[in-house]
Amino acid sequence: MINFRDKCIQLLKERGVTLDDIADAARFLQANYHADLKKEELLESIHSVLDKREVQFALMTAVELDKQAENKTYLDKDLEAIIRRDEGLYGVDEVLAYGICNLYGSIALTNFGFIDKKKYGIIEKLNGDGKDGRYCHTFLDDIVGAIAASAASRFAHGDRK
Repeated sequence: MINFRDKCIQLLKERGVTLDDIADAARFLQANYHADLKKEELLESIHSVLDKREVQFALMTAVELDKQAENKTYLDKDLEAIIRRDEGLYGVDEVLAYGICNLYGSIALTNFGFIDKKKYGIIEKLNGDGKDGRYCHTFLDDIVGAIAASAASRFAHGDRK
């Protein structure tokens, strides 16, 4: 059987995203509550999020949709242009990310909204790389944000202090 978690980690790597990048974003979300938190402490939560099949399928779908837009292989060229521009009123990318956050409760959803607005760390890089026309990360920046938000939420829920 295919190890989808490993496949997803490889897809992230191919798109320039490391688990350390995601851990940094998750730490950003928890820093006000846990000042000494090391991003390495969040890797367990990131692996747990990536173990979920729903997350794996969302990530694989996101990367494929971005690659198709990047390679200009959409049949609907209007839709392709909208996705390549990451048009503001196109919200399907966020909706796909919400599916991940919904697995981790309201904290994950609010964390996602916050990091999506702030464009912190790797999310800012992906978003910026997508604006120069060579790459398309319309879906991936939101998926990465959702993984970070979900990992931060998982960590928060596990905190017993």
